Amino acid sequence: MSRFRRGGISGDPRAGFRDQKDKEPAVPQGLIAAARKSGQLNLSGRGLGEVPLSVWRINLDTPEEAHTNVQFSASDRWWEQTDLVKLFLSSNKLPSLPDDLQLLPALVVLDVHDNLLSELPRAVGELVNLQKLNVSHNKLKSLPQEMAQLQHLKSLLLQHNQLEEMPDALGRLADLEELDLSNNSLRNISGCLGGLTHLTRLNLSNNKLKALPAEISSLKNLKQLDCTSNLLEDVPTSLSRMDCLEQLYLRQNKLTFLPELPNCKLLKELHVGHNQVHTLDPQHLSHLSCLSILELRDNKLKSLPDEIALLKGLERLDLSNNDLGSLPSSLANLPNLKSLQLEGNPLRGIRRDLLSKGTQELLKYLRGRMPVPDPKSAPGEAPAQTAMTMPSDALVNTHAIATLKTLEYRPQVYPPLLPWCPPALIVVFSAPPREKQAAFIPDAVFNAIGSSHITIVNFSKNQLTEVPSRIVELKDSVCDVSLGFNKIPTIPLHLNKPSRVSPPDELEALIRLQSIILSFNRFKTFPDVLYRIPTLETILISTNQIGSIDPLQLIKLTKLSTLDLQNNDLLQIPPELGNCESLRSLNLEGNPFRTPRAAILSKGTAAVLEYLRSRIPT
Repeated sequence: MSRFRRGGISGDPRAGFRDQKDKEPAVPQGLIAAARKSGQLNLSGRGLGEVPLSVWRINLDTPEEAHTNVQFSASDRWWEQTDLVKLFLSSNKLPSLPDDLQLLPALVVLDVHDNLLSELPRAVGELVNLQKLNVSHNKLKSLPQEMAQLQHLKSLLLQHNQLEEMPDALGRLADLEELDLSNNSLRNISGCLGGLTHLTRLNLSNNKLKALPAEISSLKNLKQLDCTSNLLEDVPTSLSRMDCLEQLYLRQNKLTFLPELPNCKLLKELHVGHNQVHTLDPQHLSHLSCLSILELRDNKLKSLPDEIALLKGLERLDLSNNDLGSLPSSLANLPNLKSLQLEGNPLRGIRRDLLSKGTQELLKYLRGRMPVPDPKSAPGEAPAQTAMTMPSDALVNTHAIATLKTLEYRPQVYPPLLPWCPPALIVVFSAPPREKQAAFIPDAVFNAIGSSHITIVNFSKNQLTEVPSRIVELKDSVCDVSLGFNKIPTIPLHLNKPSRVSPPDELEALIRLQSIILSFNRFKTFPDVLYRIPTLETILISTNQIGSIDPLQLIKLTKLSTLDLQNNDLLQIPPELGNCESLRSLNLEGNPFRTPRAAILSKGTAAVLEYLRSRIPT
């Protein structure tokens, strides 16, 4: 021992070997043993600066237990191990991957996202069975040409790197179905993109693209194309030859007009918000018969053509923050329109309170502005009103029930006829009729429905203190319920049916409910029952006293696209709300929360959701 001390060696002569071994990151042997049986190994989030050699050689080396285990039970047959097919190394600190990667030729999935990779080894081309490769959120500036050998690759995720050009090698991945190149520094896209004929999803958002290659028209199977946040001033006409396209995102570019898409007959969503579009020509609309979502917010539109009525399948139209001074009455002819966003337009002739009442009220107003047909123009048409025609004082608008499938009740009181006035003078009332506000909905209103198929219920602008119990009678048909401008403080979990039906029923029994308007009431909490109606697409509950929302419940509403929570008492907005990926319109103005700040809110829904997601604790 003294000899070691005199020589300056501290103690154990094996210390140098132990230090070298300690440098290899520790991976629990239990994980390695389990991976040999399952073919999957998850080493994500372990702070690894390098991957132990034992991982790369897992298919080759004899396991340690083979030297000590003499059992022959089914669970201990180490010689019957499975080749590793899935390897997860995400959220570590890996600066590179070694060539030893090629020792895992059976890999089907390789996930190394959220690391420090500046390049991929050429050996990645040896993973000929690979079907999914995720190298997003790294520091890649280029890709090896050997990637062209991955002929079975179906999903390639490259978002959030530092790529400045699309490698030609990617154009030879014939089986690729999903390609994500978003959040890079791409200035152009190679024409080799046209070789990806099986591609169904292509994400090019958040780059520096000024143009798209004409070869993009070869992507005959593409269903989703996202070019959000680029520098596009034009879209190639060849884009119209993409027959299967269903979703097209062109937000935040420099477009001055919509693309003409005569052959994209399956297109369901067109997002062109935050551009410089100033005109909307009929030829841009004539072929979009399947379109259900059209987003044109934050542009420079000054008018809409009457041909907007050609979009018979349109369900959501966002025209916020344009220069519209008026609306065409033909909007009222859109039979499926459920959400019409018009905030931030200098509209004239439409009262602000009317805009706040929701889409159906606005459409009804526009419908009332449509010209009355001349009774002499064609036989069988309803006669026009004369000057002496007086409004009906009936409880129910039977015309609305029969033709518009709408049940509404807002009783009106009209000025009495003055007995001393000659009939010829009683022609026009200078003041509009006064509305009486009902505290309850009479049974006669529901009895008038008969066998009609009601899809819209409008009991707004009354004095209701509770939801009418008989509304559940319409559970199989009603899609839109408006209860705004009342005094309803809460929605009960159970709503009793009429006395002839004994068991209670819940509001969630409205199995087709897509839109509900509860604005201008007295809700102090967000109605729990709304969380349990999976068909909801629009919830308008502004100007109440709601203090909190449950984002984890809202996420379950996978069809929810419009949520209006303006003018409530929300002291904070939970970051998890950012995970509500279906939301296309989120209105939060007029609440006392500090964040997100007004500057974030002004950027629109997508920016707000992205901000909230960035604040979710990791």
